[in-house]
Amino acid sequence: MSLAYLGPQGTFSESAALAVANQETLYPYSTVDSALDAVRRERVSGAVVPIENSVEGSVSATLDALAEGDSLVISKEIVLPVRFALLVKQQLQLDEIRQVSTHPHAQAQCRGWLASHLPAANILPAASTAEAASSLQKGTSNTDAVIASARAAEIHNLKILVDDIGDNREATTRFVLVTKPGKLSEVTGSDKTSLVLYMRDNHPGALLEILTEFAVRGVDLSRIESRPTKKSLGDYTFSVDIIGHINEARVGEALMGLHRVCADVRFLGSYPRYEKVTTKMKQGSTEHDHLEAVNWLERIRKGLH
Repeated sequence: MSLAYLGPQGTFSESAALAVANQETLYPYSTVDSALDAVRRERVSGAVVPIENSVEGSVSATLDALAEGDSLVISKEIVLPVRFALLVKQQLQLDEIRQVSTHPHAQAQCRGWLASHLPAANILPAASTAEAASSLQKGTSNTDAVIASARAAEIHNLKILVDDIGDNREATTRFVLVTKPGKLSEVTGSDKTSLVLYMRDNHPGALLEILTEFAVRGVDLSRIESRPTKKSLGDYTFSVDIIGHINEARVGEALMGLHRVCADVRFLGSYPRYEKVTTKMKQGSTEHDHLEAVNWLERIRKGLH
């Protein structure tokens, strides 16, 4: 399986991609958009991109790229612990460091450490932590140090000045394997479905109407957030993760209800949850409950009640 990933070598996206395929079939791309475009153009079988961080929340570039263009689906999620190190090209003292380069998400996750140990340093944004490391090694950036992974230090021949500088030792990032639409995965009992919901129009209770389609069927939401459509000010879509598989009756019914109340529903895939926790269903929402209700209605329609 050939995979694109958010590169260059040494990113956490590469580590996530290595959990899916071997090094020989991985191809780095400089942006999330370009990685997903490679899938759309069938240059690769899939792409591994970050979608959510436990500290900083969702990755807007990924949400927006999945909501636009030809449809793609998520077929797998990978969750990795995130550990950051301060890397240098030559041995320095902390008080000699004036400029540090890193990705904004990495900076946010090391904000406390930076304030305590490098309060006067200027932080420069980079496209990725690995790109910052590569630029430092090549001497193409005017920085003294970078914040990146320990793997980036190995790849780019840099020294780890201080290891594990993240403020939250429990920090994790969720990555997704994105492919072109195809055969759905089997229901496992521990699944997740991702959607993008487009409101028909903005009116009082519009969001409540959407949420009701889930609530009345016992479908749990694990994430919901609004994203601008980029068409006009105040025009938003809702990016949603729900617990369950589209082939389950309660989820299928919810999607049909959403199709009636929304201007559009973009299906982004049903796939196994990383946690592998069996989904708990409230009374009235199990497959048996739905089948019994269908049979009951059919009996009434046939005059057998």
